[in-house]
Amino acid sequence: MIDLTMASLLPLLVSSITAATMSYIITGPEAMFKFHMDQPFLMERIPSVIVLGIICGLVSLYFTRTMNSIENVFSRFNSPYIKLAIGGTTLSLLIFLFPPLFGEGYDTIDLLLNGASNSDWDKVMDMSIFYGVDNLLLIYLAMIVLFKVFASSATNGGGGCGGIFAPSLFLGCITGFVFSHFCNEFHIGPFIPEKNFALLGMAGLMSGVMHAPLTGIFLIAELTGGYDLFLPLMMVSVSGYLTIMVFEPHSIYSMRLAKKGELITHHKDKAVLTLMNISSVIETDFDKVSPDIDLGAMVKVISMAKRNIFPVVDRNDELIGIVSLDDIRNIMFRQELYHRFQVEKFMTAPAAKISINESMEDVMKKFDETKAWNLPVLDENGKYKGFVSKSKIFNSYRQVLVDFSED
Repeated sequence: MIDLTMASLLPLLVSSITAATMSYIITGPEAMFKFHMDQPFLMERIPSVIVLGIICGLVSLYFTRTMNSIENVFSRFNSPYIKLAIGGTTLSLLIFLFPPLFGEGYDTIDLLLNGASNSDWDKVMDMSIFYGVDNLLLIYLAMIVLFKVFASSATNGGGGCGGIFAPSLFLGCITGFVFSHFCNEFHIGPFIPEKNFALLGMAGLMSGVMHAPLTGIFLIAELTGGYDLFLPLMMVSVSGYLTIMVFEPHSIYSMRLAKKGELITHHKDKAVLTLMNISSVIETDFDKVSPDIDLGAMVKVISMAKRNIFPVVDRNDELIGIVSLDDIRNIMFRQELYHRFQVEKFMTAPAAKISINESMEDVMKKFDETKAWNLPVLDENGKYKGFVSKSKIFNSYRQVLVDFSED
């Protein structure tokens, strides 16, 4: 949103309250995940919490960049059947090796949050090829962290809906558990309650992936009822967020919107340009001329025209140049030259060309770089469509800004 004002905040509050109330009526006020804190937070565990936040930030970076890379690979295929075959095969193989990757992974989260001993946690390997090999629990969970992004990307790329929310919770819970269990097994630092750090990992990874530390803090506390761990939740969320910001300043949601040209930012100029459409500012009342007509015919066209710029197009309606009234003003009244010069002799190349699919931000950059007042617009096949002028853009810009402010 461009501005977070009371007028824009009220609808958000009303919709949130309505949704929460309906949820409580239908499902009850219980937390989504059952969590009971057996051991309170101790100040001596602050370094471990900060280290966990840094690790969550790095895992978030891996998750974001790997998912974008894999989805870009899927986007190269036009056939939905090929995407389905590749995604389905990949997902099937991963689920066969790691059954916890099936579904949202909420069963695994419940298991790690409520388990109290190795015998409880080892159940996560049930129905897998690792079943019965208890000493490989950490390796097994670490491999799930590594391959979860491939499962989510295969789901999304193959035509399904894997989402970001559930995978973030799933990965965060496992990351927190693996970190704490590893430290306890090898006696690194003070004892760390695995279930507490599994909860903290959920907040840290969500903060990193979504670039929303406040969301990670409050959402995880609400989902699990873990308000007693509010202080470490804040620490791990901020640590995870700051870590990923060093490497990746934009969240995965922002990246996807930016690719579609639909990203609304707090930078008002960019936000208003995003809301504008180039097709709405194209002007088509320019008289087209052929490159083989002479100066005399050109003067006749000028005498009946309303514009001072004339696009020169060939038989295929492709733009090959422009004629500006200012460029021929010194010869247009010399009748002895009317049949000596053809348009192709005195036409000039446009300062820049605009594609019909370009964003308004890129269009304005071309105007700024060329200092031009009018630029031609071409379609996907390079054919002439019209002109865009600064004055038209400024008028539309002001109207969009007024309309947005009123809303």
